[in-house]
Amino acid sequence: MSRTASVAYGGAVYTFFLLTFLYAIGFVENLVVPKSIDSGPVVSTAEALLVNLALLGLFAVQHSLMARPFFKRWWTRLVPKPVERSTYVLFASAILALLFWQWRPMPAPVWSATDPAVATALVALSFAGWGLVLVSTFLLSHFELFGLRQVILNFIGREPEAPVFHTPLLYKHVRHPIYLGFLIAFWSAPVMSVGHLLFAIGTTGYILIGIHLEERDLIDLFGEQYRAYK
Repeated sequence: MSRTASVAYGGAVYTFFLLTFLYAIGFVENLVVPKSIDSGPVVSTAEALLVNLALLGLFAVQHSLMARPFFKRWWTRLVPKPVERSTYVLFASAILALLFWQWRPMPAPVWSATDPAVATALVALSFAGWGLVLVSTFLLSHFELFGLRQVILNFIGREPEAPVFHTPLLYKHVRHPIYLGFLIAFWSAPVMSVGHLLFAIGTTGYILIGIHLEERDLIDLFGEQYRAYK
C-alpha cells in the first residue's frame, strides 16, 4: 500500500469510527438516531436474547482478540504495519454498526426515574461518562489509538517511537478512565429497559475481562513499572 493510500485509508477509517461513536451515544441514550437501543420491532424474548448476546459476543471477541500482541504479530504478515491499527478500528466500528442495525429491542422497563430532577441528573451523568471517554483518549494519544498517527508518520517517512509509560492527569488516579467512562454512560439511565440492562451487563462483563487481558499485556510490556502503578 502506498503512503498516500495509507493516509487516505486511515482518514476514511477514522471518519467511520467518529460517526460510529456519535451514533453509539444516540443509540444508548435513545436520542436522535433512527434506531436506538429501545426502538424498532419487538420480537420474542428468546430471539432478542439470542441475537443480542451473539452481537455482544462478536464485538467482545473481535475487540479482545485483535488487540492481543500474538494476533498483531500474525496479522501484520498480511496487513501492512502502518495500517494495522486502522484496520483494527475498521473491524471494531463495523461490528458496532452491525450491532446497532441488528439489535433487538427489549423495551420493558426495569426501573424508571419518576422525579424529573433525578432523571435529568442521570442523563447529565451519562453524557459526562461519554465526555470522560473522549477526554481520556486525548490524555493518552487519541490519534494513535485510532490509527491516524501511524499512517501520518508512515507518510512522512518516520518510524513510530517505542511505547513510553506515562500517567497523565486522570491516569494518576484511575487505571482505566476510558472504561470507567463507558460504565458511567451505560448505567446512568433514567429509564432502564430490559434490553438496556442486558447491554449494560454484557459490556460490563467484557470490560472486566478486557481489563485483565490489557493489564497482562501492559505488565509484559512495562514490567515492574506497571506493577507498581497498579
